[in-house]
Formats: sequence, C-alpha cells, structure tokens
Amino acid sequence: MREKKLGLPSVISTGVGLIVATSCLMSLGQGAGVLGTGFIISMVLACIINICTALSMAELNALMPNLTGGLAQYTLAGTGPFITIVTMVGGYIVCQSIAGSVECAMFGNAINTVFDTGIPSNVFCILLLVVLISANLMGVDMFAKIQNFVAYGLILSLTIMGILGIAGLGTGEEIHQTMNLANNFKDSFSLLGLAFFLFIGSEFVIPISKNVKNERRNIPLGMVLSLLIILVMQILIVLGMGHYTNWEDLLASASPHILYGQSLLGKTGSVWMILVSIFAVISTVNSAISFLSYMCAGMAKINLMPSVFLKKNKRGAYYVGVLMIGIIMILINATGLSTSDSLSFMILVAIVFWMVSYVIANINVLIFRKKLPKAPRTFKVPFGPVIPILAIAGNIFMIINIDGNPDIRSQIFLIDGIIFVILGIYAVLWCKFKIKKPLFKSIPLQEVMAMENELYLLAHSQPKDNRKKTKLQTS
Repeated sequence: MREKKLGLPSVISTGVGLIVATSCLMSLGQGAGVLGTGFIISMVLACIINICTALSMAELNALMPNLTGGLAQYTLAGTGPFITIVTMVGGYIVCQSIAGSVECAMFGNAINTVFDTGIPSNVFCILLLVVLISANLMGVDMFAKIQNFVAYGLILSLTIMGILGIAGLGTGEEIHQTMNLANNFKDSFSLLGLAFFLFIGSEFVIPISKNVKNERRNIPLGMVLSLLIILVMQILIVLGMGHYTNWEDLLASASPHILYGQSLLGKTGSVWMILVSIFAVISTVNSAISFLSYMCAGMAKINLMPSVFLKKNKRGAYYVGVLMIGIIMILINATGLSTSDSLSFMILVAIVFWMVSYVIANINVLIFRKKLPKAPRTFKVPFGPVIPILAIAGNIFMIINIDGNPDIRSQIFLIDGIIFVILGIYAVLWCKFKIKKPLFKSIPLQEVMAMENELYLLAHSQPKDNRKKTKLQTS
C-alpha cells in the first residue's frame, strides 16, 4: 500500500506544533510583563536567529534527503559520533521528555484552575498521553490529521484573541497604560534568551521530510512560514494584552494567558484560553512523540542507539520509540515530578542543550560547504557563510544570557556541565566498545546515507545477528 504524502499545510502545522506550547504562552506573558510591547523587539530578533537556523537545517536536508532521523545523520557526517550522541540525546530526547511532561502537567493544572473538578491533575495528563500515544501508533496519516486540526485551531484562536484586544472589542474593561516599558534597545536585547524559547522546534519537520510531497520546497518554506506565522500571532497577543491586562499582573501570574482571556472576555475568555491550552499541549506533545520516535530510529540506523528502535508496526509507526517516550512522560506525570518547581528550572537547563544542537547544525553547514562545495543541493542558504555564522553567534549569545539572574545562570551552567560529562562518558563508552569508531572522526556522507538502506544494516551486523537474519530470509 502506497504511503500517503503530507503537504505544505501539514509541514507548517508540525513546525507550529512544538513551538506554540503552554509554557511558551507563559513565557510570552512574562516577557510582556517586563518590557510591555518592547518585548516585541526581542521576539523579532529571536525569530530572525531561528529562521537562520531553520534555513541551515533545510540545506542539510537538501544535501542529505530522505533520512529517518535527519539531525543525527547530519551531525554524524559533519562532526562525528561523540558530538552526535551528546547533542541528540541531551538536546532532544532528554529535553523533550521533560518538556513534554511539563506541558501535560500544565494542561491538567489549567483544567482544575478553571473548573475545580476534584480529580487529580495528573489523571488528565495520563489520559491525554494515552490518547496521543495511541494516535501516533496509528501512523503518520493519523498524526497529520490531529496535528493539522489542533495547530490551526491554536493559531486561529490566539489570532482572534489578539485582534479582539487590539480593537478594544472585549467585554472586559479596557485599560490605559504605558505600552513600551523598554528604556532602550539594550533592555529588549536582555530578554533575547526568553524570546528564543518562543520559536524553538521548527526543525521537528525534518524527520518526517521523507513523507512530505515536494520536500525540497515544502521543508524550508514550511519551517520559515511556521516561524513567521507564530511571530505575527504572538505580536497580536502582546498588543492585545496591553489593552486589557496590567503588565505587572501578567508578570506576577502563573498563567498569564488565562489571565488575559479572563480580562478580555470574562469567564468565556478563561474557558477559551483553556481550550487554547488543550490545543497547545496536544500539538506540542503529539509533535514531540512523533519526532523523537523518528530520531531514535534514525540514530539506530547509524548504530548510535539499539536497533530495536527500528521496529515498525503494521501502520508504519516506529512503535518502540513512541512507547518509550510516551511511557517516560506518563511516569514523570504519575510520580508528580512534572508539577514541581524544579522542573521549570530544568526546562531552562534543557534549553541550553537545544541551543548547543542549533550551533552544531550551523557548524555542520559550514563543514559541508568546505568539504563538499560542489555536492548537489536543491536548496542552499544564501549569502555564503554569513547566515550560519550569524545563527551560531546568536545562539551562543543566548546561551551566555540564558537567565538575567547571575546566580540562576551559574546553577544552570553547573547542571548542564554535569549532564555533559555524563553524556560524554556514555558517548565515549558507546564509541569505543559498541561501534569502535574514533570519537570525532566524521563518517563519510555517502556511508551515512547508505545506512538508511536495510541492506547496510544486514551487511554490518554482528555474525550472530547475521546468522539469525539469514535463517529468517531462507525459511
């Protein structure tokens, strides 16, 4: 049966899927609470930096198309197995398992905040995860149907809420306050790290690129459009907030998006924002489970994770990865860890890994430009090395300024350093004893692409595995 291909709308919805999360709505309210409309400048700058990275990701995809994991393969061919393991496991698998769990917890807490059901919040989280795990096990077509519905519902709802606030059409009392709280451009620059969090995740379309129609056009276009759509939508929300909610109240609120909804439309606005939160968490976690299952499969194909992650069910879903990521999220929510204050701090810790992975992606572009200048690319980032270098510099700057409080920043760097050491030890052991490859020697691009073929796995298996496979083939 021929696998159904995804169009540009599905690419955009996947890109939007992870970016617009409940935690992002909180960060948006907090940034607006500090700088008012001055935070828009921070948002625009962060969006530009992430567009630069998205373009680099698109060039990597054009150079090495139709790869299951995408990012892992690019890094293996660019900088070698050690950096691939550290950045992919740390920057994505660990980061998204934590972030997705927190998103689910916020979903349960938001429901009980408005409706006071008397049911423990984590019950809602676990039920939602069971539904999303089941949907992802039904394959890419079901994933796309859910993603398109919730992502575009999310965009439409937030855009309408922003326009109502800007036009003064809310049922609540419109307020008059100083809109721009930034004293100078430097103030907006100081919240660039916070604004970065509002735009991370557009590269989640890369692992599904082999399922996309006209991928070499729709992948770069979809990633850039998803970032621009989100930027416009968030600008509308900030402007709307300024007309109905005091900046200081937004800053103090644990759920600033729900506060804005209530200030704009009363109880109706609160319920509406609850629906937005539901759309956000479904979109985010649905994208995360799908993306990580493909990434685990991609890393298994290049022998950086166990081959069990390559197993597919009848629907074509990488069910081992889907189940593993889903169960981790369920366990985190079942134990109540996702509701602790420390996990919010740990998200900041994980984001540093995400920024590092972005730096590595842009470095990969520069490496391939040097090593393979004449290799065919149907898409190439314009202006030579300028855009990748700008993206590298921007991400490094945001890492250095991950938090405005020097003490918190030091704690983040300490924990990140410990995690880097742990992942580094794991990577060294895996490279030395499992794959027996030099840590920092890149694998030739042609070989990495060949790893996508099942025959490569058969030819490079251990003798014992070869005997089993041969027996199966001849039986």
